[in-house]
This record gives sequence, C-alpha cells and structure tokens, in this order.
Amino acid sequence: MQHTLEEFLRALRAADVKVSPAEAIDAARTVAAVGYGDRELFKDALCATLAKSKDEVVRFDQAFETFFTRDSFSLPPPDDGEDGEAGGAPQDGAGDPGVEQSPLAQMLLVGDSSGVSQAMEAAAASAGVAEIRLSTQKSRLTRRLLDEMGLAEIEQIIAAAKRLQTFEGNRLALRLDVARKALVAEAQAYVERQHALYASGSGTRLREEMLAKKALNADGGIDPVDLVMMQALVKRMAKRLADRYSRRRHTANTGHLDVRKTLRKSMAHGGVPFEIEWKVKKVDKPSIVAICDVSKSVAAAAQFLLTFLYSLNEVVDRLDAFAFSGRLIPVNAILDENGVEGAILKVLQTIGFQQTDYGQALEDFVDNHIDRVDRHTTVIILGDGRSNFADPRLDLMHLIQQRARAVIWLNPEPESYWGQGDSVMSRYARFTHVAKTCNTLGQFERIVEDVLRTYSAH
Repeated sequence: MQHTLEEFLRALRAADVKVSPAEAIDAARTVAAVGYGDRELFKDALCATLAKSKDEVVRFDQAFETFFTRDSFSLPPPDDGEDGEAGGAPQDGAGDPGVEQSPLAQMLLVGDSSGVSQAMEAAAASAGVAEIRLSTQKSRLTRRLLDEMGLAEIEQIIAAAKRLQTFEGNRLALRLDVARKALVAEAQAYVERQHALYASGSGTRLREEMLAKKALNADGGIDPVDLVMMQALVKRMAKRLADRYSRRRHTANTGHLDVRKTLRKSMAHGGVPFEIEWKVKKVDKPSIVAICDVSKSVAAAAQFLLTFLYSLNEVVDRLDAFAFSGRLIPVNAILDENGVEGAILKVLQTIGFQQTDYGQALEDFVDNHIDRVDRHTTVIILGDGRSNFADPRLDLMHLIQQRARAVIWLNPEPESYWGQGDSVMSRYARFTHVAKTCNTLGQFERIVEDVLRTYSAH
C-alpha cells in the first residue's frame, strides 16, 4: 500500500496541494496509525496532515475522491448454455477458439468484474498510464492499457469463433464482443480519471506559459477567454513576487554577525561575548508612481501593469497610479471603486478618445503631482512614446529623473520602432534609468521583480 500512498501524494502535488518530503513522512506515519479500513477516518487524517488552507482542503477532497473512487465495472451476466455450462464456449467438438488460453476472456465470460478491475490496475501500471501529461495522450494510453490486458487475444478469439459458423461459436463471439465494448469503455474512463489526477493541471500550466509570452499589443486584441485567464495569471504572478519579497524582508532582520559591536559589548563582561550583535540590513518597502498611457494601442498592457502593481499591496509602501491619453488624471480612487478589471473602462470613459499627448500628460503630472516623487520613489512609465508630433517636454522628464530614485520606461513596441514616425522614445530614454520593450506578462513579472529587488540592501 506504500506505492498507493506515494501515487496519491503525486496526485495531490498535481492538484497544487504542496506536499514536502517531511509532510510525506508524516502522511506515512498517519496511515500506519489509522490504517486503510475506515475510509472517512483515513481521509480526514490525511487531510489534517497535508492540507494547509481552505483552498487546499477543497483540492484535497477532489483529488481523494477521484483517486480512491472505483466505479463498478458492469459486465454482461454469465450466459448459461443449453447444457447448463457457463461461458458460451463452443460445444460438441466445434473447436476451441482459445478461451482457455486467455485469463481475460475467462473473466469476461463469467462476469468477474472484480478480477477485471484488478487486471486493469496492473495493466495500467505496466502501461505507464499514471505518467499521462497531455489530453492528446489519452487515446494512445487507452490502447496501450488494453493491449497490456490482452485485448488482442479477445479480438482473435472473437474472429476465430465467428469462423466456426456454429450456434455456439456465434454465441461466444457475441458475448465477448459485448464484453469487449464494456471493457473499452471502462478503460477510457480509467485513463480519463488518471488524466484528471495527474495532468489536468498540466494543460492549464502549458496554456498559462503560452499566455505569459503572448504579445499584449497583438493585432485583433486579446480573446475574452484568454483575457480572463491572463487576469488570473497576473494576480498569481504578483502573489508569488509578494511572497518571495516578504521572505527576503523577513530574513533581512536576522543579518550577519557584527564582530565589532559584539566585541565592544563583551568588554563589559571581561571579553566574554554574552551579548551577540547582528548586522541588520534595512529593507524598505517600495514607493511606486505608475504613469500609464491608456490609448488604444497600449490599454491592454496598462491594465495588466496596474493589476500587477495593485496586487502587490502587501509589499508596496505606496502606489500612486496615473493614466493619460491627452490629459493625465490620478486613478487610485477609480481602482479602489471599480477594481483593476473595470478601472480601464472607467478611465477611458473619462479621458479616452483624446489625441495622445505625452508632453501635456507630463505637464499635468508635474503641475499637480510632482510632490509624490522623491528619492525613495520608483517611477514606472508605460507607453509607446508616440506623441503625435507634439512637444515631448523633455525638460519635465529630466525633472522627474532628478527627483526619483529610478525611472523605468516600459514600451510595448520593439526597440527598432523607437524614433520612427512620431515616436520620441529614443529621446525620452536618455532621461530614464531603464528603458525596455515590455509587451508580455512574463516581461512584466521580471521587470517588477527587478524593482522589488532594488529595495533590498546588498
């Protein structure tokens, strides 16, 4: 049964229930204490040992029911021949189509559902069904499972029985054909359960990996279904960064041994270091000012950047968000009232459909909000730098650069487009600390993580 427990733990990990090696050992000790006899006691004991949150309890329950539930395998009832013998094998010297050489055929003919189920479990282990990762593997693994069970022998017996052209042969062929169809259906259901246990998350993860690389300014926009997945993905990315940064803040409080201070303290105790002093590195929470172009070509990227930053409220000391198309407005209140998903629409209703003017937006920011920028503030500007040939107000960009800790400009366009047409991006880039192409969620994650890392003392 140890193998069964190990496979269940693997299914839990696939269901995003984190199980560490130490927790796996605890689970084995729990099973040794409660046993497998009482299903509810077994389930509750493992759940208490392994599930660490409400979400994990839900995922644990789903994985447990899928893993330990065995649907009853219904076979056609045994068919007694006219002479009273079961099995429908040919009689009166009609010939033996090979039933006696096939244990599977014998189990199917006598209706041994339990034996067939056990044979399927064993065949699945030999066929590696539990290694399924993609839905496209279902058909191949189902056939491999049936081959391991001996389906080819069943098909040969059916063909041989039909060739006899006798009543007994036809009856045997019919019985085995009905049982074969039931066996195939059960094998398909078994492989489907294994996919749900071990691979249901694989397809989602593969899809998320593709969405993390999807260009946010792609022609035709983002499919609504993809948009929902991407919104959930960006929140998980932000949570992952928040957890990682929080751990850095926690470990920073420990520091390293401060030899000089420890020796100085020890002078009061005759040189004995009774009081240990540690070097403590100071880790500030970031203060971020986000200025986002919400014109049509950049709106999707602005939404995801704001989602990223807004989801980092645990580790960000202060977030001031601004949006512009022609004129610039603060959007913190809009974010609070409408959430990130609805904020962009509200912003567009307020300032949308204006001619993009970066110079005017910078002037609005400096005139009304420059006090939000100091030496502890990172300014993140998202936009393509296309100002419709208006004055770009480089002097104001220079002022923001002088006041800020860092200025980061994220441009959804490739760098080869900077400076072409009405783009003044190459001129703005001189007044930034970092200017990068950024038009995927993966790039957003890396850049925001870099911002958080700069607030950790080295």
